Amino acid sequence: MDLHLKGKRAVVLGGTRGIGRAIAETLAGEGADIAICARQRDQVDEAVAALSKKGVRASGAQIDIAKADELRAWVGETAKSFGGLDILVSNASALTMGAHAEAWESLLKIDILGAMNAFEAARPHLEHAAAERGDASFVMISSVSAAEAQAAGAYGAIKAALIHYAKGLARECAKKKVRVNVVSPGTIYFKGGVWHMIEQNMPDRYNAAMKSNPTGRMGTPQEIANAAVFLSSPASSFTTGANLIVDGCITQRVNF
Repeated sequence: MDLHLKGKRAVVLGGTRGIGRAIAETLAGEGADIAICARQRDQVDEAVAALSKKGVRASGAQIDIAKADELRAWVGETAKSFGGLDILVSNASALTMGAHAEAWESLLKIDILGAMNAFEAARPHLEHAAAERGDASFVMISSVSAAEAQAAGAYGAIKAALIHYAKGLARECAKKKVRVNVVSPGTIYFKGGVWHMIEQNMPDRYNAAMKSNPTGRMGTPQEIANAAVFLSSPASSFTTGANLIVDGCITQRVNF
């Protein structure tokens, strides 16, 4: 299937490793120009070099997503340098566990306000691209933790807030042909990721998670990227306000 992404201009927050990196590489592989940001300068430089080899324009910046002015300025500068913006993907997360105040604050600043600030900076450019090309999109990465609660915790609650935000934004932006969707991953494994750390340090919990999934395995960043890139593309032009769960059926709830 042709996703009609060649020549599109995309920004990915948190695009140097794991799911974000897979999304950036998949967009670039489909011919989209790509800009990424992350906290580590060396990781940004390495990722940009790799993305450039795919024959697209690639750029990146060391950005503290919790700093609204810094994030908004970078998104605006990227749109200017690319001559517009068609796709925004918010993948960055504080990944803080627990119910203490610091967890709530870090997740709010990175996951919620990071997504919101990036979108508000991108909004005029996305609207302009949609008016010219017929489609633009904003995709947020949430989690199945949004609907799974075993104890009080900030992470799941914040991820649930993203889904609610996306639905309202999708309805608000529909008339201007800017689509807003969410991808909610289940257990995703990659070296250096959360489940790799759990495998190393809490093998019983890791094995329990493996056994609870009917597929008998964990997902890969690429499997999440495939979903996110499809939702980002004009191939999904009538899909907006959706929360696409990609979890190997580890959750038991009915999604309708």
